[in-house]
Amino acid sequence: MATDPLLLALDFGGTKHAAAVVAAGGKKWRAYQRALSPANGDRESDLATMRSLIQHLLGDAQPAAIGVSFGGPVEAKTGVVRLSHHVPGWENFLLQEVLAEEFQAPVAVDNDANLAALGEYRFGAGQEHDSLLYITVSTGVGGGWILHSKPWRGTAGMAGEIGHMVVDPNGPLCLCGKRGCLERLASGPYIAQQVREQLQTQPQRGQLLRQLIAGKLETITAQLVSQAAAQGDDLGGEALDKAAWALGVSIGNVANLMNPQRFILGGGVTKAGDRFWTVLRQVTRATALPEVNFEIVPAALGDDASQVP
Repeated sequence: MATDPLLLALDFGGTKHAAAVVAAGGKKWRAYQRALSPANGDRESDLATMRSLIQHLLGDAQPAAIGVSFGGPVEAKTGVVRLSHHVPGWENFLLQEVLAEEFQAPVAVDNDANLAALGEYRFGAGQEHDSLLYITVSTGVGGGWILHSKPWRGTAGMAGEIGHMVVDPNGPLCLCGKRGCLERLASGPYIAQQVREQLQTQPQRGQLLRQLIAGKLETITAQLVSQAAAQGDDLGGEALDKAAWALGVSIGNVANLMNPQRFILGGGVTKAGDRFWTVLRQVTRATALPEVNFEIVPAALGDDASQVP
C-alpha cells in the first residue's frame, strides 16, 4: 500500500533542537522530538543531535522534502547559514547543500523568526493582517517580517535583527560586540546572568528568589526569575521591568519607522506574566508617535510557530 510522502521539519535553536514529520498536505505532526544542546556545543554537536532526532523519527524512511528553521541569519535563496550568535562554527555553512546531499531530498532553509512570522501570518495571530513583525524573545531576540503579505528578508537576509538594535549605548557588552543591544537586556540567559550577578553583590535583595533556588546561583533561569517576580520578589520584578523596557523602546522605534499593523511576540520570556506585558505596552506606546497605530499580541502558535506544516 502506498504511503503519503513525508515532509521533515527541523529547528536548530541556540539551546535546543527539534524535528518533526508531517504527511504532505497534512496539518498535524505525525511525530515530534526535541533535545537540548550539549553545554559548550558547536556546529558538529548540533548536527549530531539533529541527526539523532531524525533517525528516531524516520528510521529507514525517506523524506520527500526538508524544511529547516535556523536560529541565526540565513541566506534563504542559497540556504547558507551566515552565523549563529550562540553556537560557534556555523559561519557561512552550506546547510542546505549538506542536508540535500545527505538525504537526497530538496531542502529549504530560513531564519527561525522569518518562518515563525510566516507561520503566525498563515495560521496564527497574524491572520487577516498584511504587515507584521514577529519577535521571538528567548535564548536570543530575533524578528521576522511580513510586508504586503509576503516575507521580507532584506538584501542579504539580515532584515528583522531587532535583537541587535542598540537600546543603551552605555549598556553591557553583547555577544555581537556592541553595547546595550536589546538581546543583551531582554533575552532569557542574560536576564538570568544579570540577576545572578546582583544576588552576589546585593545580599539583602531577592529573598524570594534565593529561597526558590535554595542558594544555588547556577540554577537561576529567566523562568525562575519570572516565578519569583510573580510572588513579589523585588529583584526579579526589577529584572523583568528592565527587559520589558528595552523591548518596548525597540518596538516603539520600529513602529515609528515601519508602521506595521501588528507586532506578534513569542518565546519563553514573553510568558513572564501580566506585569511584563503591562510595562512593555506602556513603554512602547510612550516611545511611538501618538499617530502611529499598532497592536502588540502574543503568538498564537507558541513554540511551534517556526515549524508549522
